Amino acid sequence: MRVERLGQDKIRIFLTFDDLSERGIEKEDMWRDIPKVHELFNDMMEQAYHELGFEVSGPVAVEVFALPAQGMVVIVTRGKTGSKDGKEEGEYEDEDVYELEVTLEESDLIMYAFRDFEHMVEAAHRVNALLTNGGSAYFYQGKYHLVLEEVDLDQERYHKLIAILSEYGEATPTTIYVLEEYGKVVVADDAVKEICRHFT
Repeated sequence: MRVERLGQDKIRIFLTFDDLSERGIEKEDMWRDIPKVHELFNDMMEQAYHELGFEVSGPVAVEVFALPAQGMVVIVTRGKTGSKDGKEEGEYEDEDVYELEVTLEESDLIMYAFRDFEHMVEAAHRVNALLTNGGSAYFYQGKYHLVLEEVDLDQERYHKLIAILSEYGEATPTTIYVLEEYGKVVVADDAVKEICRHFT
């Protein structure tokens, strides 16, 4: 579980599938209102408090982005605290509970970040034979990001693809929207094939 601050009232939590399976949670369970998911949310909030000093009470908006190979990105936004219905803050301590507003999005994109361009080149050469479409590449916050659109592979080849990418890079919780808006485009189309063509 990795926690990072996005703003004063917003944090991003990256959960791997290992984080979920350790707690006996399936990906589909995140859609359901069950005790295991509440415990997971409490653990996330505890970690966010210890690592970032991010404290939550009152209304909270939670966005969950399911990424096919990497896990899940959970974005938590605090609602405005302060007086509620004219009461002073101390008068409703028993209401110190989260009111969750959860939205879920699923992405078919495979996204990996590489510390060095050479690592992305090596990974591209190794996965090239598995892919028909090579996706796009971006540079953002000191790392190279490879984004692959929905890949049409059988399960064995899909897992092989993920294993190779994991060898050279790491799954990234950065969303495609952030890369498109703030990242620098390295290769716009068919990145894997283009990288293989120009770099050995």
